[in-house]
Amino acid sequence: MPTSDDRRIDKGEFLGLAVVPGVGLGLSTPTATWWVAAETDDDLRAAVRNLDAQEPRWVWWDSSTPSELVRLGTIIDRCWDVLTVHRLLHGGWRTTIGEVWATLRDLDVDDVPKMGQMGLLDAPSDADGDLDVPVRHDGHLQPEWTHGAWAKTLERAAAWAGLAVTVAEGQEKLIDARTDADRCRSTARSESLAEFLCAELAHHGLPVDMLEAERIIAEAAGPRPKTISHEDAIRAERDEVVLRHLSAPQPVNLRNPNEVKSMLRREGLDVENTRAWRLEQLRGEHPIIEALLHWRKDERIATTYGYRWMDEHVHGGRLRGGWSSSDGAAGRMTASAGLHNLPTEMRSAVAAEPGFRFVRADLGQVEPRVLAAVSGDRAFIEATQADDLYQVVADQLGVARQVAKLAVLGAMYGATTGESAHVLPKLHKSYPVAMAMLDDAADRGRQRQPVTTSGGRRIRTGSAVGVDGDLDGARSAAESRGRFARNALIQGAAAEFFKVWAILVRRRGRPLGAQVVLCLHDELLIHVPQGQAGEAAQMVGDAVAEAAFYWSPQPDVRFVADVSVIDRWSQAKE
Repeated sequence: MPTSDDRRIDKGEFLGLAVVPGVGLGLSTPTATWWVAAETDDDLRAAVRNLDAQEPRWVWWDSSTPSELVRLGTIIDRCWDVLTVHRLLHGGWRTTIGEVWATLRDLDVDDVPKMGQMGLLDAPSDADGDLDVPVRHDGHLQPEWTHGAWAKTLERAAAWAGLAVTVAEGQEKLIDARTDADRCRSTARSESLAEFLCAELAHHGLPVDMLEAERIIAEAAGPRPKTISHEDAIRAERDEVVLRHLSAPQPVNLRNPNEVKSMLRREGLDVENTRAWRLEQLRGEHPIIEALLHWRKDERIATTYGYRWMDEHVHGGRLRGGWSSSDGAAGRMTASAGLHNLPTEMRSAVAAEPGFRFVRADLGQVEPRVLAAVSGDRAFIEATQADDLYQVVADQLGVARQVAKLAVLGAMYGATTGESAHVLPKLHKSYPVAMAMLDDAADRGRQRQPVTTSGGRRIRTGSAVGVDGDLDGARSAAESRGRFARNALIQGAAAEFFKVWAILVRRRGRPLGAQVVLCLHDELLIHVPQGQAGEAAQMVGDAVAEAAFYWSPQPDVRFVADVSVIDRWSQAKE
């Protein structure tokens, strides 16, 4: 087997990669398998860059490989992530290498072997006992290999890279057999590169002003506690701000919803629940409501985004967490460490570093514009030409803008009650193609059938819910599935469009020194040298139209974004 990298690879050809830090690379094309010895990070980096210059499409099993490549400082623009493509084609979120292999080989996924597992009726074989052989006698992958034994030698690493190419070829054949093959293949590639972007996001982190973060936390949670008893005392002081408003002071656990309900009832405030939106309706009726709402914001920062959170996740002036290119529902990017859930009060702590600025961009009214694109409804497509799509719909329906907005969102989310409910028949009459597509998705969801996004993602709508004989429960569960399906169809397509936009910004921003540091649903935050901020802002805006050109099924749909140059995230317009 060759041990050098002086071989030609065709542009766009699958090139399997398995990285063994401090040892080398396992490599494979569909026709050849080899390895490259590289004992240092510099050697590994050089080997990858030399091969990437030939413009292959890199293939790897899962996100561990892009994480290692990002650590090495390499940049990839063409790839195929096997697990990411599997989730695209088969639905769901959590899967394993063993399950992906079994699915492609038509093996029973329930029989995928696990580490330490030995079936009493399993017949021993040479393959099972020889860990240099990756596939067992029953066709499944050796569990030792899926748990890292492939990295024991470079020869094994090369074989592992070869298996990844085998799976990628099988996945491509599945795509070729589909009626939406071209779009699905494009999505497989963009979703794979989005997974590489996730590795970059995790490695680089989000810039944070430590002093501002500590100021915000101290304002909400009090000083950093020195002991457990000190922490308890601070917590009691925070509670007292609420409890002092009681007409008859007594101990109440504000973290127990039932005790809070009882407390409010004693004050003459009878509420069904203690959710924030419910309490908001009672503002002004009793001073305890205002105090309780303020307490909740402080408590959230104290318990979820307090000193422990900062100590655990903020390092080197950057908030760092794990990222995934697809959640378990419709395919949105997700993140840990609070990156997707930072309270508004914390946003002033997200600050560009000295000599840099943020370019912040937010897609405008993206889901209804996506609905126009994927449905092909000509009247709805025409509405996207305006900066404010909702006003066009309002004029068409003869209602106020806010009512039209709620009606459009209600159609996508399955809302059938409230102020906008009476407008839904007009919406169906004015935009029949778009509404019919949503209704069809809802019907599939009610029947527990999967739906497929415009980009080819399979979205599971769930199994039966409820108790046998509970007709009302069964109907409620079916309606819930229907609402999920109609929204997931649009939300999933919007996520695909967003990721195409994000990876374009990633690539176009590279010559400017721009770095994507946050992907939040429909919003991008880019960290860029101060002198390049204006050009970067123009590039980000232009990338919206370019992303639409590559992604949109309907070329006439107009997508828009609000783009601004800011120093702190809190300066962005809401």
